[in-house]
Formats: sequence, structure tokens, C-alpha cells
Amino acid sequence: MKSIQSTLKQWAKSTGLKERLDKQREELLTDPYIKAFIRENNDSVTNEMIDSGMVKLYEFKKERRACANCPGLKECPNMMKGYQPSLSIERGHLELHYLPCALKVQEKKQKEQSQLMKSLYIPKDILSARFEEIDMDGERGEAGAAALEFALKANPGEDGGGLYFYGKFGVGKTYLMGAVANELFDRGIESYTVYTPDFFREMKQSLGDGTFQEKLDTIKKAQVLILDDIGAETTSSWVRDDVLGAILQYRMLEKLPTLFTSNYDYDELEDHLSYSDRGGIEELKAKRIMERIKHNTTFVTVAGHNRREKR
Repeated sequence: MKSIQSTLKQWAKSTGLKERLDKQREELLTDPYIKAFIRENNDSVTNEMIDSGMVKLYEFKKERRACANCPGLKECPNMMKGYQPSLSIERGHLELHYLPCALKVQEKKQKEQSQLMKSLYIPKDILSARFEEIDMDGERGEAGAAALEFALKANPGEDGGGLYFYGKFGVGKTYLMGAVANELFDRGIESYTVYTPDFFREMKQSLGDGTFQEKLDTIKKAQVLILDDIGAETTSSWVRDDVLGAILQYRMLEKLPTLFTSNYDYDELEDHLSYSDRGGIEELKAKRIMERIKHNTTFVTVAGHNRREKR
């Protein structure tokens, strides 16, 4: 009785399969990427490996050729979109692996970076602000220099020092903070920018849907937190003590920088925070909040005219 192997060989010979396989083998071995792999592993690759790995070599050639004529990540024709084939030798056999291509790596990096700059209730034009667009020799020069220095040197977890930008309406305080957020983004540092009045309103509403603690933790644990327009909110003992106080206490202990913009200077903000929704004045509690702010920020006056007014 003939063995299965001999029967297969006889069948292959009679059908011309052997000739076709030999021709396909020759074509595969002329592929520049396969030739390069064999040349790099000349001492290890054997004819037996090539013969038994024909299917893998064919797949490698097909997928690698698609990569050589890359139509872009969205139009990638490979079986695993965004992944490039790689040959290796394992236990005496050719093995095929898939590794993310340069475009896939870049896409992943961009997705990760997009999570670095977050915001709540901040206009899109503010989020696109860049220091290159700010006149550093003009009215905002001193404030711009302070903002840029912070953005370049910020070291969350090691240095909790932030900035307190004080100025009139429309002088560009928030825009400067947007530029800070973008510079931090470029450095791979997470920032969270929030319009304080709307944020405090949302925190009140979150008590009803059970998301209060989750939202509070997200804000207070940001590497860099920017509280825009603090003092514009309606005064509330709960907001001051249980929201703002909790955020500032945590960030002070963890050395996480907090930046503020306000139409109030330190003294005016303390006066604002001292008013209670219960009708009284709570100077001591307001002073405690302000001590945390003063201790962890540098006061910067933002000069200039109101850019929101038509001139």
C-alpha cells in the first residue's frame, strides 16, 4: 500500500502542481522584502523553511506590497488595517507577525494626546490659542511672558505653583490660558480648562444624577487645572466649601498647579467668597480658601483694552 506522501507527490506531478509551486517559489524569492529578510538571516533560513512557509511568505509579500503603496490609514487594504507584516524565525519555522505601522502609531499618539487637553464650556477659538499669535511686546506682554514661562516649566506632582490672572473684562485672560493649555499639550501634560460659573452649576445638578464625586475627582486630579472667571459665579457656601475647597485642598497636597482668571483681585475675591447664601458673612471660611489660592499662585495683572468692544 502506497504511503499518503508518495501518493501526494505522484498526484502533484501528474497535475503540474509541482511546476506551479516551483514557479511561485521563484517569484516569491525575487520579492525585495523577502530577499532582504533571507539576506539578513542567511545563516538560519533553509530551503525546508521556505518550502513549508510558502503560504506565510505569500501573505507577507501581498501585505508588504500594499504597505509599499500605502493609500493612507483609512484606505488600508491589509487584513489588519494599520498593521504591517513582519517575518521571523521561531523553532526552525518561518513565522508571520503584524506590527502597527507608522501611521497607526501616529494615530494612537494623536488619540492619546487628544485626551491631554480637556475643557468644559470653553469657546473653540480659545482652545486653539497659541503663543505665536500673542503680541508679547504689547499690553499683554508681561502676562504673556508669565504664562509662557509657566507652560514651559510646569512640573505637576513636583511643583504646585500656578498663576492668578487678574484683569478687566475682555483683556485676553482666557485667551492666554488657552495658549498655556496648548503648550502643555505639546509637552504631553494634561490640562483641564473650565468656565467656573457653568462648572459649579453642573456640580449642583450632578448631585441629582449621582455623578458628583466622579466629576469632582476628574477635575481635582487633572495635572494642570485652569479655573476661568472665578468670582463670576453666584456665591454659595456649598460651592465654596465642598467643591472649590475640596479641589484646592487636594491639589495643594498633591502639588498639582492650578491657574485662575478673574475680574477680582485677591482681596475682592475673598470678599466675594465670604458672602453666604444663608444671608450671613463667613469671613474665616473665605480666608481659608484664599490662603490656599495665594499660597499656590503668582498674581499677574493682565493689562489692555477690552477686545470685545468694537473700536
